[in-house]
Amino acid sequence: MYIHKEGKATILLSLLLGLVVISAAYVWGSMFWLIFFTLLWLAFFIFILSFFRNPDRSIKKTDENKIYAPADGKVVVIEQTKESEYLHDERIQVSIFMSPLNVHVNRNPVSGKVAYEKYHKGKYLVAWHPKSSTENERHTTVYEASKGKVLMRQIAGALARRIVNYKKAGDEVTQGDTMGFIKFGSRVDLFLPLNANIVVKKDQVVRGNIDVIATFG
Repeated sequence: MYIHKEGKATILLSLLLGLVVISAAYVWGSMFWLIFFTLLWLAFFIFILSFFRNPDRSIKKTDENKIYAPADGKVVVIEQTKESEYLHDERIQVSIFMSPLNVHVNRNPVSGKVAYEKYHKGKYLVAWHPKSSTENERHTTVYEASKGKVLMRQIAGALARRIVNYKKAGDEVTQGDTMGFIKFGSRVDLFLPLNANIVVKKDQVVRGNIDVIATFG
Protein backbone atom coordinates (compact mmCIF):
# COMPACT_ATOMS: atom_id res chain seq x y z
CA MET A 1 0.00 0.00 0.00
CA TYR A 2 1.33 3.41 -1.00
CA ILE A 3 0.18 7.02 -0.74
CA HIS A 4 -0.45 8.59 -4.14
CA LYS A 5 1.72 11.56 -5.05
CA GLU A 6 -1.37 13.74 -5.50
CA GLY A 7 -1.97 13.52 -1.76
CA LYS A 8 1.38 14.77 -0.49
CA ALA A 9 0.45 18.46 -0.32
CA THR A 10 -2.96 17.71 1.24
CA ILE A 11 -1.41 15.43 3.86
CA LEU A 12 1.20 18.05 4.75
CA LEU A 13 -1.50 20.71 5.08
CA SER A 14 -3.54 18.37 7.29
CA LEU A 15 -0.55 17.84 9.57
CA LEU A 16 0.01 21.59 9.90
CA LEU A 17 -3.70 22.14 10.58
CA GLY A 18 -3.65 19.48 13.27
CA LEU A 19 -0.58 21.03 14.89
CA VAL A 20 -2.25 24.46 15.02
CA VAL A 21 -5.61 23.21 16.33
CA ILE A 22 -4.16 20.87 18.96
CA SER A 23 -1.67 23.50 20.11
CA ALA A 24 -4.45 26.06 20.46
CA ALA A 25 -6.57 23.61 22.45
CA TYR A 26 -3.61 22.82 24.71
CA VAL A 27 -2.83 26.48 25.42
CA TRP A 28 -6.33 27.97 25.69
CA GLY A 29 -8.67 25.05 26.26
CA SER A 30 -9.39 22.48 28.92
CA MET A 31 -8.33 18.82 28.84
CA PHE A 32 -11.76 17.97 27.39
CA TRP A 33 -11.26 20.22 24.36
CA LEU A 34 -7.70 19.00 23.89
CA ILE A 35 -8.88 15.38 23.72
CA PHE A 36 -11.90 16.30 21.59
CA PHE A 37 -9.94 18.20 18.94
CA THR A 38 -7.12 15.63 18.94
CA LEU A 39 -9.57 12.80 18.23
CA LEU A 40 -11.43 14.91 15.66
CA TRP A 41 -8.22 15.72 13.80
CA LEU A 42 -7.03 12.11 14.02
CA ALA A 43 -10.26 10.87 12.40
CA PHE A 44 -9.90 13.51 9.66
CA PHE A 45 -6.24 12.61 9.08
CA ILE A 46 -7.01 8.89 8.79
CA PHE A 47 -9.69 9.72 6.22
CA ILE A 48 -7.18 11.78 4.19
CA LEU A 49 -4.63 8.95 4.26
CA SER A 50 -7.31 6.48 3.21
CA PHE A 51 -8.51 8.68 0.37
CA PHE A 52 -5.05 8.99 -1.17
CA ARG A 53 -4.13 5.33 -0.73
CA ASN A 54 -2.68 3.64 -3.79
CA PRO A 55 -2.78 -0.16 -3.46
CA ASP A 56 -0.31 -2.16 -5.52
CA ARG A 57 -2.46 -3.81 -8.20
CA SER A 58 -0.04 -4.37 -11.03
CA ILE A 59 -1.41 -6.52 -13.84
CA LYS A 60 1.08 -9.34 -14.19
CA LYS A 61 0.11 -10.11 -17.78
CA THR A 62 -1.77 -7.65 -19.98
CA ASP A 63 -4.55 -9.03 -22.18
CA GLU A 64 -5.56 -7.26 -25.41
CA ASN A 65 -8.98 -8.94 -25.31
CA LYS A 66 -9.92 -7.59 -21.87
CA ILE A 67 -11.05 -4.15 -20.74
CA TYR A 68 -10.23 -3.74 -17.06
CA ALA A 69 -12.02 -1.48 -14.59
CA PRO A 70 -10.14 1.86 -14.63
CA ALA A 71 -11.38 2.80 -11.15
CA ASP A 72 -12.87 1.48 -7.92
CA GLY A 73 -16.57 2.00 -7.30
CA LYS A 74 -20.09 0.93 -8.15
CA VAL A 75 -21.36 0.36 -11.69
CA VAL A 76 -24.27 2.81 -12.01
CA VAL A 77 -24.91 2.81 -15.78
CA ILE A 78 -24.85 0.14 -18.49
CA GLU A 79 -26.64 1.35 -21.60
CA GLN A 80 -26.35 1.94 -25.32
CA THR A 81 -25.87 5.59 -26.21
CA LYS A 82 -24.34 7.88 -28.81
CA GLU A 83 -20.90 9.28 -28.05
CA SER A 84 -20.82 12.75 -29.57
CA GLU A 85 -17.48 14.25 -28.57
CA TYR A 86 -14.98 12.20 -30.57
CA LEU A 87 -16.22 8.78 -31.72
CA HIS A 88 -19.58 10.00 -33.09
CA ASP A 89 -21.14 6.55 -33.10
CA GLU A 90 -23.27 4.23 -31.00
CA ARG A 91 -21.48 2.82 -27.97
CA ILE A 92 -22.09 0.84 -24.80
CA GLN A 93 -21.62 3.18 -21.87
CA VAL A 94 -20.46 1.73 -18.55
CA SER A 95 -20.21 4.22 -15.68
CA ILE A 96 -18.48 3.71 -12.33
CA PHE A 97 -19.38 5.95 -9.38
CA MET A 98 -16.49 6.56 -6.97
CA SER A 99 -17.50 7.52 -3.43
CA PRO A 100 -15.07 9.43 -1.15
CA LEU A 101 -14.25 6.07 0.49
CA ASN A 102 -13.05 4.43 -2.74
CA VAL A 103 -9.52 4.36 -4.10
CA HIS A 104 -9.38 7.34 -6.47
CA VAL A 105 -6.46 6.32 -8.65
CA ASN A 106 -7.47 5.98 -12.33
CA ARG A 107 -5.79 3.36 -14.51
CA ASN A 108 -5.54 2.54 -18.21
CA PRO A 109 -8.29 0.00 -19.05
CA VAL A 110 -6.40 -1.18 -22.16
CA SER A 111 -2.97 -0.98 -23.76
CA GLY A 112 -2.42 1.04 -26.90
CA LYS A 113 -2.00 4.61 -28.06
CA VAL A 114 -3.75 7.74 -26.80
CA ALA A 115 -5.55 9.01 -29.90
CA TYR A 116 -7.19 12.01 -28.22
CA GLU A 117 -7.42 13.76 -24.86
CA LYS A 118 -9.20 16.97 -23.87
CA TYR A 119 -10.17 18.79 -20.67
CA HIS A 120 -13.60 20.46 -20.42
CA LYS A 121 -14.70 23.00 -17.85
CA GLY A 122 -18.21 22.44 -16.55
CA LYS A 123 -20.69 22.15 -13.71
CA TYR A 124 -20.45 20.12 -10.51
CA LEU A 125 -23.65 18.11 -10.57
CA VAL A 126 -23.69 15.03 -8.37
CA ALA A 127 -21.68 12.35 -10.15
CA TRP A 128 -24.64 9.99 -10.63
CA HIS A 129 -26.72 12.66 -12.39
CA PRO A 130 -27.50 11.58 -16.01
CA LYS A 131 -26.17 14.88 -17.41
CA SER A 132 -22.89 14.83 -15.45
CA SER A 133 -21.17 12.98 -18.32
CA THR A 134 -21.70 15.90 -20.71
CA GLU A 135 -22.16 18.96 -18.45
CA ASN A 136 -19.75 18.49 -15.52
CA GLU A 137 -16.06 19.32 -15.46
CA ARG A 138 -14.46 16.35 -17.21
CA HIS A 139 -11.44 15.02 -19.05
CA THR A 140 -11.81 12.70 -22.03
CA THR A 141 -9.16 10.19 -23.12
CA VAL A 142 -9.48 7.95 -26.18
CA TYR A 143 -7.39 4.78 -26.35
CA GLU A 144 -6.64 3.16 -29.67
CA ALA A 145 -6.20 -0.46 -28.67
CA SER A 146 -5.41 -3.37 -30.97
CA LYS A 147 -9.05 -4.53 -30.86
CA GLY A 148 -10.73 -1.14 -31.17
CA LYS A 149 -11.14 2.33 -29.67
CA VAL A 150 -12.17 2.86 -26.03
CA LEU A 151 -13.19 6.29 -24.72
CA MET A 152 -12.71 6.97 -21.01
CA ARG A 153 -14.12 10.08 -19.36
CA GLN A 154 -13.09 11.28 -15.90
CA ILE A 155 -15.94 13.32 -14.40
CA ALA A 156 -15.86 15.66 -11.42
CA GLY A 157 -18.73 15.32 -8.94
CA ALA A 158 -20.33 17.63 -6.40
CA LEU A 159 -17.31 17.32 -4.08
CA ALA A 160 -14.57 16.88 -6.66
CA ARG A 161 -12.73 20.01 -7.72
CA ARG A 162 -9.68 18.62 -9.45
CA ILE A 163 -9.23 16.08 -12.22
CA VAL A 164 -5.67 14.95 -12.92
CA ASN A 165 -4.79 13.31 -16.24
CA TYR A 166 -1.20 12.38 -17.04
CA LYS A 167 -1.72 11.29 -20.64
CA LYS A 168 -1.29 13.24 -23.88
CA ALA A 169 -2.29 12.43 -27.46
CA GLY A 170 0.34 10.19 -29.01
CA ASP A 171 1.41 8.52 -25.76
CA GLU A 172 1.86 4.76 -25.81
CA VAL A 173 0.24 3.30 -22.69
CA THR A 174 0.17 -0.03 -20.90
CA GLN A 175 -2.95 -1.61 -19.47
CA GLY A 176 -3.15 -1.13 -15.71
CA ASP A 177 -0.69 1.74 -15.38
CA THR A 178 -1.82 4.90 -13.60
CA MET A 179 -3.33 7.49 -15.95
CA GLY A 180 -4.82 10.00 -13.51
CA PHE A 181 -6.56 10.84 -10.26
CA ILE A 182 -9.81 12.56 -9.24
CA LYS A 183 -10.10 14.23 -5.85
CA PHE A 184 -13.07 13.73 -3.51
CA GLY A 185 -15.99 11.89 -5.10
CA SER A 186 -16.39 11.41 -8.82
CA ARG A 187 -17.27 9.15 -11.73
CA VAL A 188 -15.60 7.42 -14.67
CA ASP A 189 -17.41 6.60 -17.93
CA LEU A 190 -16.27 4.03 -20.47
CA PHE A 191 -17.65 4.05 -24.03
CA LEU A 192 -17.08 0.63 -25.56
CA PRO A 193 -17.74 -0.89 -29.00
CA LEU A 194 -21.23 -2.32 -29.49
CA ASN A 195 -19.81 -5.81 -29.96
CA ALA A 196 -18.05 -5.71 -26.58
CA ASN A 197 -19.15 -8.45 -24.18
CA ILE A 198 -20.07 -6.76 -20.90
CA VAL A 199 -19.24 -9.02 -17.94
CA VAL A 200 -20.35 -6.75 -15.07
CA LYS A 201 -23.85 -5.90 -13.87
CA LYS A 202 -25.45 -2.68 -12.70
CA ASP A 203 -24.84 -2.00 -8.97
CA GLN A 204 -21.82 -4.32 -8.98
CA VAL A 205 -18.83 -3.05 -7.01
CA VAL A 206 -15.62 -3.23 -9.04
CA ARG A 207 -11.93 -2.65 -8.35
CA GLY A 208 -9.45 -1.11 -10.75
CA ASN A 209 -6.98 -3.55 -12.33
CA ILE A 210 -8.77 -6.50 -10.70
CA ASP A 211 -12.24 -6.70 -12.21
CA VAL A 212 -12.83 -6.96 -15.96
CA ILE A 213 -15.56 -4.70 -17.33
CA ALA A 214 -15.83 -6.29 -20.76
CA THR A 215 -14.06 -8.25 -23.45
CA PHE A 216 -13.71 -7.20 -27.07
CA GLY A 217 -16.10 -8.99 -29.42
